[in-house]
Amino acid sequence: MKLSLFAIAMIYVAIQTFKYWLEYLNVTYAYRHNRIIPADFEGSLDQDLLEKMDVYLAEKTRFGMVTSMLSSCAILVFFLGGVFDWYNNRIALSGLSSVLSGWIFFLLLFLCAEVVSVPMSLYFTFRIENRYGFNAMTYRLWFTDFLKSIILSAVLLSLVVFAGLWLIEWSPTLWWFWFWCFSFSFALFVTYISPYVIEPLFNKFTPVDDLTLRDRIVLLASRAGINVSKVLKMDESKRSRHTNAYFTGIGRTKRIILFDTLLTTMGAGEILAVLAHEIGHWKRHHLLKGLAVTQLLSLVILFVAHRLIQGTFLAGLFGLTADTVYAKVLAIGFLLSMVLFFLKPLLNSFTRHMEREADRFSCDLEGNGETMIAVLVKLSKDNLSNLFPHPLYALFEYSHPPALERIRHIREYCKSKSVK
Repeated sequence: MKLSLFAIAMIYVAIQTFKYWLEYLNVTYAYRHNRIIPADFEGSLDQDLLEKMDVYLAEKTRFGMVTSMLSSCAILVFFLGGVFDWYNNRIALSGLSSVLSGWIFFLLLFLCAEVVSVPMSLYFTFRIENRYGFNAMTYRLWFTDFLKSIILSAVLLSLVVFAGLWLIEWSPTLWWFWFWCFSFSFALFVTYISPYVIEPLFNKFTPVDDLTLRDRIVLLASRAGINVSKVLKMDESKRSRHTNAYFTGIGRTKRIILFDTLLTTMGAGEILAVLAHEIGHWKRHHLLKGLAVTQLLSLVILFVAHRLIQGTFLAGLFGLTADTVYAKVLAIGFLLSMVLFFLKPLLNSFTRHMEREADRFSCDLEGNGETMIAVLVKLSKDNLSNLFPHPLYALFEYSHPPALERIRHIREYCKSKSVK
């Protein structure tokens, strides 16, 4: 193995080792602190439930570490054990065009990864999630969802691969810009159109039965200056016990989607608090801000990828006998996964800031933060959430502020408003 490739392998191993250390740090930190019930959770939690939270966290962490280790070993063997070069040669010698060869190259890798993940996904869903009362799926529904997902993902992957490889051939010097334009349009499609096209393939959406609740939701949205055309519930209960709510829609007309599990576990006031938080995301343009950040980052990545693909550096680094564009793209993806790890704290900080803004908006719209605090308490309890994540772990792994931090921030914000 070349010295430079060996160095990359060591960096990859170091990053994975650091991740596992973070997981261990998080579990032990939670175990040490999860002995006293926080003041805001008194009356909602007892010691038995705190212990159950610990056990659930530990079991999920062990499972995640085992699957991550297996995945990391497979990745190292693929890139460093000669499999990458062998696989690339088999595709390159097929005699097909570069675009068609690249499509087969990525599609087979995707299908292989999906099939290999099946046992782990089944174990997590039907053993771990079952054990703690979260899973509601049958094996038949799981496999139906799996088939739909793999077909849909393969179609979307094919569109992206064909577009990308064709643009590289069509415009060798500016393909990165044209592909960025395509990916931006694709992101808009996923963000705005897929709730109407893709989500109905997996879930059924029906009008909310409670007309009083629906009217209160429409009134709440109108107070925020949002015109809601439909208030729908989604049949999440046939898959999971977890709860959620979100907005979809284009232009001035919006749709509000409520999980049916949310309707059965929370009161009307709590549901309105959740929706006020989601409205906050919309009114503060968080969707657009997040899209702007990701698209700016993708533009930089694509330009760097363009420069790397031009030469023979990547082929030489990974020992590729056939200098193919699609193999270089995969190599860049491997290197990029390590670079993005170091950006996670910054990106998570950005999303946590938006969550705090949405919490403040919810307090302003609802008049106080007590209902939102009650929601956070109930969600943490119902989902067996870790109330005491290690700060360093949260820095790398939490896109939302931890529950106790969010509650403290809401109280401080409401207090500052009352003082004014």
